[in-house]
Amino acid sequence: MTVRNLIIGSIVVLNLIIASLGIIFTPNWFWLLIIPVILLIVAIYHTAQSKHAILKNYPIVGKFRYLFESIRPEMRQYFWESDTDGRPFSRRQRSIVYQRAKNQRETVAFGMQSDPETPGNEWAAHSIYPTKIENHDLRVKVGNAQCSQPYNLSIFNISAMSYGALSKAAIKALNKGAAMQNFAHNTGEGGISEYHENGGDLIWQIGTGYFGCRDEEGNFSGDLFKEKANLPHVKMIELKLSQGAKPGHGGILPAAKNTPEIAKIRHVEPGTDVMSPPAHTAFNSAEGMMYFLKRLRELSNGKPVGFKICIGDKQEFIDICKAMVDTQIVPDFIAIDGSEGGTGAAPLEFTDNLGMPLYDALTFVTKTLISYKLKRHIRVIVSSRIITGFDILKAIALGADACYSARGMMFALGCIQALKCNEDTCPVGVATQNPSLYKGLDVNDKSVRVAQFHKNTLRATIEIMEACGFNTLDDVSADKFFRKVDSLTTKSFEEIYFENEGRLVESHTNFAPREMYN
Repeated sequence: MTVRNLIIGSIVVLNLIIASLGIIFTPNWFWLLIIPVILLIVAIYHTAQSKHAILKNYPIVGKFRYLFESIRPEMRQYFWESDTDGRPFSRRQRSIVYQRAKNQRETVAFGMQSDPETPGNEWAAHSIYPTKIENHDLRVKVGNAQCSQPYNLSIFNISAMSYGALSKAAIKALNKGAAMQNFAHNTGEGGISEYHENGGDLIWQIGTGYFGCRDEEGNFSGDLFKEKANLPHVKMIELKLSQGAKPGHGGILPAAKNTPEIAKIRHVEPGTDVMSPPAHTAFNSAEGMMYFLKRLRELSNGKPVGFKICIGDKQEFIDICKAMVDTQIVPDFIAIDGSEGGTGAAPLEFTDNLGMPLYDALTFVTKTLISYKLKRHIRVIVSSRIITGFDILKAIALGADACYSARGMMFALGCIQALKCNEDTCPVGVATQNPSLYKGLDVNDKSVRVAQFHKNTLRATIEIMEACGFNTLDDVSADKFFRKVDSLTTKSFEEIYFENEGRLVESHTNFAPREMYN
């Protein structure tokens, strides 16, 4: 006798026993059969199907297997995950964002929880002569001599997240929060919506789909771009070449998230999967990209223009630098996304196996720009797991001028790392277009939390700078940050990433807008 026949037979016998006892002891005996009958129907149904071997062989017990599998992430997060081993962000990292966003106590007790002897442990060298920084508004000027409308950018900003990937409530709360603390909000490649227009400064990202500035064939439209690029709250233009989570793939908007409103903003067909092309159609070479950036700068009346890239083939970035020199067209900024960057939807292989990690990419870009005498003209912005003041300063030490944060800002909105971004079932209303879910996100409350997260993170950044004896961002250097590389060896970031190129690191912040070429 097979297991499934034994189960069905047992349920039938159970039904008979209950019915017999019910007839004897109660006139309403048939109510006792509800659960056994339901079990019998479930068992017969799964025995007859052929798609799931487990349910066919174990029609009742097998259901529990799928139930436990479906709640495994929640069970792991709430009951078995330690404070330091969660991925992609640990509970300790998530907690510091929640605490800063809510203006709650953010101190910890009883010492560090991580093992300082474990390879990968990082730390900064403090000074016995701490400094006092009076200016807490940490900003950098973006815009070289070819730009007529430079912008003073906060060193900590909202990374590219489109309306479509995120809900209208989330976008509105992010933008209002940016307005409160006067920092920038990157639109993502999904275009500019009315929810982006709540007082916050915008960095308008143009992706391969040219959403918001595309014609009916999906090609770039200069007229539509010019109309939006000259909006007063659009401060910078970012051309997206690739992103860390899915380099070389293009964005993905599932049909469930492509509402009529979003489709109108993007100029696409509603209710369909929207796949951004892997490559741009407006250019097909490094020189072509330079002339396209020049066109964007002209159409926007001289606003800062730049591009976002996840480094893959190093030679391609070198070719871009050569093109800058050859064409005499130099972008105002470059955004570097590490392969550990996040997204709402991406193929597994692209997320896990393509692209260069942030620190390797950042140092490669820094050294390459310096070798071509371009670094002093170009601001470098980085993203990928930037959520604390220590994260910001590590990036600056390696050549960055400013940072983006995506998932950190999502945590400030209330994200619980449910990992449901690609399913339109985000339980906190951040990454969903389901009204019943995003209506639970209070825009006024969450915008304050976004602003407080930004404010408190910069406060922590300044406190670390003071403790290390830094007076300005220019003083932050790679020789003050260290990593345990194996059980017996600790090296500075300068030794790890720049070897004996100390003078390169020292000069990377010497940015002074001037005539670019005599």
